[in-house]
Amino acid sequence: MAAVALVQGASRGLGLEFCRYLLLNKSPAAIIATCRNPDAAQHLSALSAQHAGRMTVLKLDVSREDDIKRAAESVKSAFGKVDLIINSSAMLHPSGKGETSLRDVSAQGTISTLATNTVGPLVMAKYFVPLLQNGTGAFGQQPLKKEKQHSGIIVNMTARVGSIGDNALGGWYSYRMSKAALNMATRNLSIELGRGRSKIVCVSLHPGTVNTDLSRPYHRNVTKDKLFSTEYSVQCLMNIIDTLNIDKSGKAYAWDSSEIPW
Repeated sequence: MAAVALVQGASRGLGLEFCRYLLLNKSPAAIIATCRNPDAAQHLSALSAQHAGRMTVLKLDVSREDDIKRAAESVKSAFGKVDLIINSSAMLHPSGKGETSLRDVSAQGTISTLATNTVGPLVMAKYFVPLLQNGTGAFGQQPLKKEKQHSGIIVNMTARVGSIGDNALGGWYSYRMSKAALNMATRNLSIELGRGRSKIVCVSLHPGTVNTDLSRPYHRNVTKDKLFSTEYSVQCLMNIIDTLNIDKSGKAYAWDSSEIPW
């Protein structure tokens, strides 16, 4: 059976570009793209139409556990397995801007950011791990002559600002906290899912500062050589994914393959 990759948060930005890359470079893999509102995702619909038969679009609001459960049931029925999951959806803050000081913090803003950036990927793992354990290890790096090391891969999109050890500027409370907590979830998952015969590789990946809606309010503070296109960032991240094995599980890597401190 062909490889199966699922991109959560695929309607725009990095998620959409991951779908495009996988379709063009990982044939004959089947691509499952999920987003909150498929009817409004024009670019995703156009991409799906161009690759009829290889791409499936599912409705999935990552902040709703029932949506995640239904999507997992649908994927199980149609494919029976998943080899790669990329959790791509993220929000900087419901307002669109990170908090610059404590006076900007609100309970609801923090909760909403955590729901999308942290809780969502964790609940994705809860329902999709059985399908990843049925995977064939089609992505990443496997030993040449030994039994497969891993059956599937979970990629959680993180950010360098989620590193506690690297935080020298402060600010962006909700976003920083959500990504730091996501990194902890990745680490926890790597330990639990690294046991047994059907091991799953779990990593956090930092895409750099990418020209997307999330980062657009801050582009003026980024030098031109440090502002990446989605195409460049995804190419770098896929180069990392292609080299993943169980020994690299439970870590955070930047777009240039350097390891990010927790």
